[in-house]
Amino acid sequence: MTDYADADWLRERIRAVLDFYYPACIDEEHGGFVAQLDYETGEVYDADSKHLVATARFTRNFALASELFGDERWFEAAERGVEFLHGEFRDAERGGYHWLLEGTTPAESRRICYGHAFVVLAYARAAEAGVPNAETYLDEVWELLDDRFYEPDHGLYRSAYDADWTEAEPYRGQNANMHACEASLVAHEVTGEGRYLDRAATIAESLCVDLAAATDGRVWEHYDADWTQDFAYNRDEPAHQFRPWGYQPGHHAEWAKLLSVLDRHHDAEWPRERATELFETALDGWDDDRGGFYYSLDEDGDPVVDDKYSWEVAEAIGAAAALAERTGDERYREWYDRFWTYALDTMVAPAGNWYERVDADNEVYPTGDGPEVEPGYHPIGACYEGLRSLGE
Repeated sequence: MTDYADADWLRERIRAVLDFYYPACIDEEHGGFVAQLDYETGEVYDADSKHLVATARFTRNFALASELFGDERWFEAAERGVEFLHGEFRDAERGGYHWLLEGTTPAESRRICYGHAFVVLAYARAAEAGVPNAETYLDEVWELLDDRFYEPDHGLYRSAYDADWTEAEPYRGQNANMHACEASLVAHEVTGEGRYLDRAATIAESLCVDLAAATDGRVWEHYDADWTQDFAYNRDEPAHQFRPWGYQPGHHAEWAKLLSVLDRHHDAEWPRERATELFETALDGWDDDRGGFYYSLDEDGDPVVDDKYSWEVAEAIGAAAALAERTGDERYREWYDRFWTYALDTMVAPAGNWYERVDADNEVYPTGDGPEVEPGYHPIGACYEGLRSLGE
């Protein structure tokens, strides 16, 4: 039987994901990366679209690979990502980062907090790998987030502006803040600076303790401008790519992981307590008969969208690993193995990359045709958390 916590095995899983995308992802014409690869064949189906989130995630993946494996190609790829983020996605005149490019031409320039959080994450990991200028750029984008998006009265970030920073969207969302918390934790681990840890703890407590008290400890996705839960938002679009309606089991697992990481650094009892509670909440969305997490649940815990996304089980793997390390409870290790067994049977493609999603019966959906945002970021994160929590 495979030992899913074996360090060599986890490294091989990371290499498989990297090797699927590289070198096909290298855009020699425009710079940066191409994320639109067919899950089965690896063929590029759109060579021009470049999403800010995908570019930042590629950069993080390669920077992490440089640290784990030491190969020069991974360092050079991380350096390429930093240069493209700062040179092409960054708007030097108006400040901030474009959301979508076609080649190097801006196609969508709204300033979106979710994307900027991933830029923080990318620069932090690149700084750890020793990429030139990455720590300077990290400081710059952090200050931008602080100046433009952060709402100190709430301890959270607003979601979006127009391209000229003249009007903020009234919508507020937990997803952007969750990833801002993640990015802050990584920035703290890389730099040792307390400001990043303080911000991560503030975001996490605001969402997972204060606001969750109104929803029986569950984390709601959508809020008004005053950070009141908006239970009607996108009710007619429950499968929205970034803002789906309903409680998301995958996000509860992701928060369980992040709070477990926070528990390593923050001198308080609540992160570990809430991590264990949110992990249990995530399990409400686990399909006991067929495996996998339903995408979203309603107020009564019934599936709204019964598709199952690979990022959900990847985050649950990381959460189970981190909780096993923080609590010493063998039950989390059992869930870690169970999640990996499901992922390998259902979500992992023949080449080692992961499919985006399957239906309720675990039948794979074909590759889509839109700009891709997930070039192996979640699977690599699952393996990395397994490595540092269980593998070594």
